[in-house]
Amino acid sequence: MSSVNIYNFKGESVGAVELAPEIFEVKTKPGFLHEVVTSMEANQRQVVAHAKSRGEVKGGGKKPWKQKGTGRARAGSSRSPLWKGGGATFGPSKLRNFKVKINQKAKQLAMKMALSDKVADKSLILLESFNLEKPQTKLFAVIKKKLPLVGKKVLMVFAGAEKNMGLASRNVVNVKQVSLHELSVLDLLKSDSVVATKEAVDFWTKVYKK
Repeated sequence: MSSVNIYNFKGESVGAVELAPEIFEVKTKPGFLHEVVTSMEANQRQVVAHAKSRGEVKGGGKKPWKQKGTGRARAGSSRSPLWKGGGATFGPSKLRNFKVKINQKAKQLAMKMALSDKVADKSLILLESFNLEKPQTKLFAVIKKKLPLVGKKVLMVFAGAEKNMGLASRNVVNVKQVSLHELSVLDLLKSDSVVATKEAVDFWTKVYKK
């Protein structure tokens, strides 16, 4: 059974937390993680591009000229895709659906893999508390330098309403904030280090041990 150290604001180890192996020591399967991540990104995708079809373009109700006798090609509407200002034939549609169904068990397994990966890389950093005395960015910057963080991108996982810590860290470059209950696999994989409290570990143990 592995464990993670708990640090204070001075960067000193003040204890450790034992981690459940069935949650924090799960073997990572890159192919499976890729499938889950691709599905989640597809579900977040919003349809923006849309080209009007001939039925959506305003006007064009009147026949441009009579069917015969003009010497010109027959035309039924000035909003035909062949005409300037007409509708698009195979343009992008707002009716496209990119949603992909993800099984709940697959989501939970992917989360276990992502957490296990952070533990294996020693990039899960636990603080004894998020209760910062003042909401000052410079205070957070000092704390950040004293912690054994890995890489540049830091994810702050808030278990409650730690207002001062939230205000102090929100404008720091390469630091992202997320609520414990809204944390996703994408958040974990896109960060180099995860900073949380023991409360977060207790929550993950309770939720994913089922």
